[in-house]
Amino acid sequence: MADTLFVNATLIQSGEEISITSNVDVAVCDTLIVEVGKHLKQRYPHFQIIDCTDKLLVPGFVCSHHHYYSALSRGMLVSSGPQNDFIQVLKEWWWRLDRALDEEAIYYSSLICSLDAIKAGTTSCIDHHASPSCIPRSLTTIAEGMREVGIRGCTCYEVTDRNQGMKEVEEGIQENIDFALGIDQSDQRRLVEAMIGAHASFTVPEEALKLLKEAVDTTHRGLHIHVAEDSYDVSHSHHRYHKDIITRLDEAALLTDNTLLVHALHLNENEIRRVNQRGSFVAHNPRSNMNNQVGYMKHLAQVNNLVLGTDGCGGNMFEELKIAFFKHRDALGTLWPPDFFKALNRGNQLLQKSFGRRFGRIESGYVADLVVLDYQSPTALVPENVASHFVWGISSNAVESVMVNGKMVLNQRIFPFDEKEIYAKAAQIAKRIWKRVDHLRS
Repeated sequence: MADTLFVNATLIQSGEEISITSNVDVAVCDTLIVEVGKHLKQRYPHFQIIDCTDKLLVPGFVCSHHHYYSALSRGMLVSSGPQNDFIQVLKEWWWRLDRALDEEAIYYSSLICSLDAIKAGTTSCIDHHASPSCIPRSLTTIAEGMREVGIRGCTCYEVTDRNQGMKEVEEGIQENIDFALGIDQSDQRRLVEAMIGAHASFTVPEEALKLLKEAVDTTHRGLHIHVAEDSYDVSHSHHRYHKDIITRLDEAALLTDNTLLVHALHLNENEIRRVNQRGSFVAHNPRSNMNNQVGYMKHLAQVNNLVLGTDGCGGNMFEELKIAFFKHRDALGTLWPPDFFKALNRGNQLLQKSFGRRFGRIESGYVADLVVLDYQSPTALVPENVASHFVWGISSNAVESVMVNGKMVLNQRIFPFDEKEIYAKAAQIAKRIWKRVDHLRS
């Protein structure tokens, strides 16, 4: 791993306070940023130089909720039944796809999602996996793909009873535990971490919640779960358990400051308050929500720890950021570009909880997950309008080079391996998987 010196860069710090600094050098040693300042060449004469004159240098983006298993579904041509509500969409599309996956398909899904994310300047993906016909070692397979491409990742298995009842629950729990306990947390260079996954309230019975709590306690990892993506999830919880979804999770001691709640569209104000009190994170996925026609989160502005994900719609956070803002405007919301830009950056707080290191700033002591952007602005670029530039101007087309964990994984838009071969093999596997999906009509 070569030590690197970025020179003459314009830094954009995208935390709670947005700032811009011009003509700055950034020294990276091993996996960390070691110094930020001006005229550092003499101090680091043997470092590899990356000239960032007229370029932007930003912290890498985080996709705070992804489904890597969706990689081979793009343009999927299969027969299906009616999809008039969300449950039919799940049964006719996604649940057939995940049952069709095998180890080879999981591995190539991981490669493809990681490649696509890095090309869009996304240096970290928090994945939520499902492959009911191939549960054991599925997370290890995903991690192999992440490491091979060089992206930072966090993955888990979504525990559910939807196919085989408690047998499936127990297999999913065991996969989460085995994978998490197999990670050497003393390794500061590790690229992949774990959470404990669960599908959604309506496929997670009370006994499963108890097992999830045991898994969280055993592994010291946080819960990653879908909540209230569709109103059916809410109605099911009221009908079956006579409780709000958040009450169920809180009573099971699963609502903590490293819990990741996904979607949360139909939570009520009392639930949002409790989520905020517990310090839990909420992942907003606007593209997926629109695609599945599940509605809009009217309490979005009330969420304290809001982050952005894609729910499997690729890893391009430039697109997600733009659509998040425009959809919010369409819904007559009160948030502005800086609010969504901060939500995107807040995914770094999730990484900090998983990896125990500092992310999301270009400062000494922070992990070197960095992106070089080639963006020519036709107007002033100042702290007050940076977020607006990301909404209205800067896109993934500007991504030139990407560093993850101190290593250049994309240099001048070129990977250090043959990506065409990977995409060609993935296309072959996708054809095979589509045939299997066609034979798995619900």
